[in-house]
Amino acid sequence: MTAVTPTPKSVPVFCEGIQYFGDALPGFDTYGQAPVISDGETAIADPTDPTAAYQTMLYADALRYLMLQVTGSKASGHPGGFASQAEAYAALVMLGYKNIVTEVGHHAPGFYSAMFLDRSLEDMGIETVQQLRDRFRERHGLLGHLSGYIPGILAPAGPLGQGQHFAMSAALLHRDKLFPFTIGDGGLGEPYIMSSMAHFHTAYPEVTNFLPVLVWNGYSQEHHSMVSLLSNEQMTAYWQGNGFEQVVMIDAKDFDDQNQAGAFVDSTAFSFEQRLEFVKAILSGVDTAAKAALSGKLTVFIIKQLKGAGVHARGAKSHNLYAQHTLDNPDIVGALKTRALTPEAWELVRTNCYRAGGGSASKTVVTESILSLPDLEMLPLEEFPVGGDPKVSTTAMGRLVGQVGQSDRSFVVTNADGNEASGIANINQALKINHPTEDPLYFQQPGGQVYEPLSEDACAGLAAGLALMGARSLWCSYESFAINGLPIWQTVTQAMAELRRPTPATVTLFTAGALEQGRNGWTHQRPEIEAYFAAMMRNGNVFPLFPPDANSIQACYDWALTTKNKGIVITASKSPLPIRTTFEQTRQAIDDGAIVLQEVKGDPGTKTVVFAVIGDMILIPVFEAAASLEAEGLGVRIVSVVNPRRVYRPTDVAWESCSEPDGEFLDDAGFDRLFGGDALIAVTGGASGMLEPVMLRSTARRDTFAWKRGETTASPGELMAFNGITAEALAKRAIELVH
Repeated sequence: MTAVTPTPKSVPVFCEGIQYFGDALPGFDTYGQAPVISDGETAIADPTDPTAAYQTMLYADALRYLMLQVTGSKASGHPGGFASQAEAYAALVMLGYKNIVTEVGHHAPGFYSAMFLDRSLEDMGIETVQQLRDRFRERHGLLGHLSGYIPGILAPAGPLGQGQHFAMSAALLHRDKLFPFTIGDGGLGEPYIMSSMAHFHTAYPEVTNFLPVLVWNGYSQEHHSMVSLLSNEQMTAYWQGNGFEQVVMIDAKDFDDQNQAGAFVDSTAFSFEQRLEFVKAILSGVDTAAKAALSGKLTVFIIKQLKGAGVHARGAKSHNLYAQHTLDNPDIVGALKTRALTPEAWELVRTNCYRAGGGSASKTVVTESILSLPDLEMLPLEEFPVGGDPKVSTTAMGRLVGQVGQSDRSFVVTNADGNEASGIANINQALKINHPTEDPLYFQQPGGQVYEPLSEDACAGLAAGLALMGARSLWCSYESFAINGLPIWQTVTQAMAELRRPTPATVTLFTAGALEQGRNGWTHQRPEIEAYFAAMMRNGNVFPLFPPDANSIQACYDWALTTKNKGIVITASKSPLPIRTTFEQTRQAIDDGAIVLQEVKGDPGTKTVVFAVIGDMILIPVFEAAASLEAEGLGVRIVSVVNPRRVYRPTDVAWESCSEPDGEFLDDAGFDRLFGGDALIAVTGGASGMLEPVMLRSTARRDTFAWKRGETTASPGELMAFNGITAEALAKRAIELVH
């Protein structure tokens, strides 16, 4: 095809920025005279129609062209992976399916091109290809990897091993819609993709309206994929062995008339006739797979085509652009000219894309509107008397969780290590473990609201995915093991900071197992997870909460349920502990960040020691230390830091850039009232980084006592002592600081 420069009058306005146009397209006079998706329709009428196949092929080439035009404009980005499955994506859209998620952040240029063609990006002021080019990989533009900030994009994509969670979450909430998600064969070996789908299907056998689309192109990011040597039969058996009832595979090799070498071939090199046959097969295959998934069969669609099909390079070399890949680079220029469409073809493609699915994705996909949820009745909070019998915090919260689930049947609780082990068996009793084996002894039955795969990734993935899609959820874990689920939780909380709609906070309950798991040794003692959250606090929408008792945890959860677009981390012990606060005190602590638990004035002229404490069980040696200091005549104030995010200064946190900004911080007068004294000792049974907000602002002589390393011990006290946290050590250091 030769590239020409058409007259301005013949070029649609949105094409401004396209550098090359074709002079003619084979078959256009026969198959391109009118959009195959008629006005008022939402999909092609017949997937076997040659006109439908032809216009789907044009759409695939338009996607390839735009990807290269956009990435080449910045000599940056990833065109190769998406290019190898452009026909599959195009077929999904032409069949009316726009709720498409991806496992692969590197597919971003293709998704942006699709959102441009269906006019979704007009919602962010991108109306021409030139604007698409200008705002690619720019701040307030089109991020290098997918984000919920982009109109029409359902979910973020960055770390591999996450996309299926978003698709399954959406499928659970919207049973009448299809949620395809693309998986690259390079990422197929990432942990938990298959296992999470298998557990989900066992728990929810009736929910099959999510459709994995495997992009089997033979290559990973920089080398051959680890599954590149599998035969078609072996790949089919792999999916069948993991519970997939229907496997639909279309192999480009079966249509090759150019004698291309190897198992993976490029369909854009076929003759026109064979290209059309290949796209016909894709359309029919996607149609079959989609209908199977929507009718109760666990289904996968596999497109087998060489990575980089139709762009500037093939194989892993097509994965991303380097500095030399500008729009003047011969490889880029050659690929653009080869893929160039006529102005009439661009207009045709855009019309089909807009009509498909009932309009632009920015107006039609499920994440573009707020999910309707039932109102929660006033939670039955039970306020225990201060100084009364010790109570288990997690159990107190568990009772409220059961009430939430009974009021909201879409609410799901996830836990990999077992709720009973965390003192929240009452959640299982109220909501039941979702399990195919009904057994009242274990409170399990089909259709329960407690989801218990033995994978923290699967737990975090479903819970965080549900929150991102607009539903309420709770992820429960030992803090020792939760680290395995944090990557997707972090992805979702960052996405929530950018979302253009409010959604319930993603809430977690982590049992502070480190101090309570002494006899299990260091394998069950991993409180360094708190350092992860300490870093995330500066993100602006992450709020770790440390209720000191069973009253406080109820007030914390009650508040968490009212918040939007936040990540709320509640950490508490599963042991009976003293009641030290009232509900009102915790509500004040949520606002101010901390609350005074005890204050004793010293002898006249003596100095005051302040203990800033994060946690509940860790308060035991602090109160003992305070008693000995009081006996010495010193003033002592014990402050429980419940919500450390509030203790930061406004300038420490990126709160203003959050879509649902929370700019409440403790002012200087309030900080002095709580933490002002002659010496300050910050104490935590977790990572010292969580105390940074206090240590940054204090001007007193100060020190920190925190977790160092796990060990096998017979009691929490012995484990604290191993880490240097004893009443004697605290008191000794306090005396040193005030003298």
